[in-house]
Amino acid sequence: MAAKEETELEEMIRNAGGMEAEEKEDAGDGLDITTLLQVARKSLPWIALLIALGLTGAWLFLRYTKPVYQSSSVLKIDEKTEAGLLGLSAGGAVEKRRPGANLSGEVELIKSNLIYRRLKDSLALDVNYYIEGTVLESELYTRSPFKVTYNIKNSAFYNRKFSVNFSSPTRFRLSYLEGEQEVSGVYTIGQLIYLAGLDLRLIIHENYFDANALDAQFYFIILDEGTLNNYLNTNLAVEIVNPEANTVQISFKDFNPSKAQDIVNKIDTVYLQEKLAQKKKASDQSLQFLSEQADAFNNKLQLAEDNLQSFARENRTYDVRADAATVNSTILAQEEKRQELIQRQGLLADLSSLVEQDQLTANEDSTVAQSIPGLAELADSRLTQEIEALNNQQWEIRRVLRSYKETTEAVKQRRVQLDFTRNTIRRLLEQNKVLLQEQVEKMNRQRDELNAKLDALPQKATQQARLQRPFELYEKTYVNLINKDLEFRLGQAGTTADFQILSPASLPSAPISPVRAMVYAIGLAGGLVLGLGLIAVRYFLHDTVTNTRELERMTSAALLGVIPTYDKEKMTVSKLVVDKNPKSAISESIRSIRTNLDFIGSARKKRIISVTSTVSGEGKTFVTVNLGGIIALSEQRVIILDLDMRKPKVNLAFGTENVRGISTILIEKHTVEECIQHTDIPMLDFISAGPTPPNPSELILNPKFDELLAELHQHYDVILIDTPPVGLVTDGILIMRKADIPLYIVRAGYSKKAFLKNINKLMRTNNFTRLSTILNDASAAGLAGYGYGYGYGYGQGYYDEPTPPKGVISRLKQRIS
Repeated sequence: MAAKEETELEEMIRNAGGMEAEEKEDAGDGLDITTLLQVARKSLPWIALLIALGLTGAWLFLRYTKPVYQSSSVLKIDEKTEAGLLGLSAGGAVEKRRPGANLSGEVELIKSNLIYRRLKDSLALDVNYYIEGTVLESELYTRSPFKVTYNIKNSAFYNRKFSVNFSSPTRFRLSYLEGEQEVSGVYTIGQLIYLAGLDLRLIIHENYFDANALDAQFYFIILDEGTLNNYLNTNLAVEIVNPEANTVQISFKDFNPSKAQDIVNKIDTVYLQEKLAQKKKASDQSLQFLSEQADAFNNKLQLAEDNLQSFARENRTYDVRADAATVNSTILAQEEKRQELIQRQGLLADLSSLVEQDQLTANEDSTVAQSIPGLAELADSRLTQEIEALNNQQWEIRRVLRSYKETTEAVKQRRVQLDFTRNTIRRLLEQNKVLLQEQVEKMNRQRDELNAKLDALPQKATQQARLQRPFELYEKTYVNLINKDLEFRLGQAGTTADFQILSPASLPSAPISPVRAMVYAIGLAGGLVLGLGLIAVRYFLHDTVTNTRELERMTSAALLGVIPTYDKEKMTVSKLVVDKNPKSAISESIRSIRTNLDFIGSARKKRIISVTSTVSGEGKTFVTVNLGGIIALSEQRVIILDLDMRKPKVNLAFGTENVRGISTILIEKHTVEECIQHTDIPMLDFISAGPTPPNPSELILNPKFDELLAELHQHYDVILIDTPPVGLVTDGILIMRKADIPLYIVRAGYSKKAFLKNINKLMRTNNFTRLSTILNDASAAGLAGYGYGYGYGYGQGYYDEPTPPKGVISRLKQRIS
């Protein structure tokens, strides 16, 4: 039976939804502030609970999350020249750099493997020591009561957790997992432990070893190079703060603040060392090249000097005939050009050997012009560009090899480009050699012609001229090389690395993550958002009528009265209660309804009142029985007819049987007098529904029903008819048409809002102008704002006051509601 009622109720909701789409005049659309406030008020305990859960979650997050600290320093990276202060000029030997032009390269250098290698050599980062706490473990950076020395032969021991427990100041237990099996052993402090692939020795640190270490749980992890590099890459950040001022910020994040500070300070130191080492290497390479060239020409100059000295000693004269002066000067000029060509040939040979090397410059910041000053003498811009390109490609391959292997495609492509550039340079060098050789041969032919002219001159003058020419040429070239060497040395001496630590790394006092205030704010906001979401969900799922405002707003029928919740006893069926508690709130509310009925139809006239609802369970039988009792107590003769022949309940309200009634009267099996039953109230009678017929609607349409009403009109002042639910069957509508005052029962917290559309439709299609509604089973919140008829005189001991709730939770619930 309960399943059938549930099916009927769902069908009614679907039908009401269809009617809602048809009706355009919907007074219930829009936001219901009263219902929203009511839902919000009822949700306050849940909101408080959600906020408490959010704050608890924030506390748990802070409790079980390790704080992250960040230490940072600010460096000023610049190069300045002091040569101008000495009154000297570098002569272009040192390239003038614009501010901030090379900061990106410095950032990459700081985060390169060169710095990481120096950093790992300076700080002991390869072994991490930890102590296990109640919730989180802590790293014992520089504070570990012991340290280990190791020799790993099997790489599987890297990144593995080794647990250490001290049983005494001289003995300890070492354990680790081999697959899923634990391997352990007890050893002596300082003992060399031989494991399969690992030699290990544990040494006590006297400054940090005390009695507490015997009860603590320690472990250590040996990191491989890849893990350590990844750790540094992940936590190290290098940012350009101000390009104009050439300032760079170096920061490092770690769970240990002291470790973060030490790493930043050490990076500052090793970066300065690496930078100075690179600059020294580049300078040494350039100076070596100039020194080799100067030594070579110095040897030639000494040989020329020796030849002149020998000539002077043998001939005892330095004078040359005047007529040989012109020819001699011409030969000298040509010989000078020829020597320049020969010098270029030598430079080309040196360049050919340098091109075949894997490195042209000492570092990435140096240029080919600085490392090979003689390159400018060739005056071949294309050759210079190709050599510069070759140098850039060589450094690019070195950068790529830091991340890729030799066999990767990226490296292979760059090797092909490098080979192509080197072949191009070889062709250019070969072309220059051929061209210079042709020029030299041409100069040789011209020299031979001039020498032929000199053959006619005295042998001594000719011999002296021949000896003077190479001497002067070698002397000029040697002086030129000495000047270039001096200019380069002056430039390097006047250029100093300017690395200033503007803000050294400090010990962080507070973590950067998690931020306690932000976490608690997120927890609080999360609780509030969930609370608001709960209110919204409960509001949108709130599809039942709960208060008088909803009833008045969504229907055009008049509100006749409100019946509060009856909580004196748990009733399984509707009962007559007004005679037992005449001063209760329910009795007074029904009296108010009786009074309001007099405004619709005078009590001096006989009336037919029908009571119906949308579905079963909304309390129409309860209202009918108790309304009849209240009217009967006012000295009016009242009879109640139970016309809900499918589910008769009036007889249950009075505790009688249903063997005869309306159905037997309409089929003329019994008379009216035989079916009338009396109650404890003298003026109140009722006729039960009788046995359930197969055709209730046809019986109501029977003329016998009208005769029944006419006969009862002669003896009773009020005929109250308990009709079937109009939302399920049409019997109720047929009866309402015969009634003087049709009443429609809506149960608070039970009747769907969609049912109220049925009321408007009934009034519009059947012209029920006197149709009135009664809100049944209303809570204290549902009575808010309803003062007419029922609200007056409430309190002061007139009604039965409810018993104060017992217990803290009950009192809190009542206070919130």
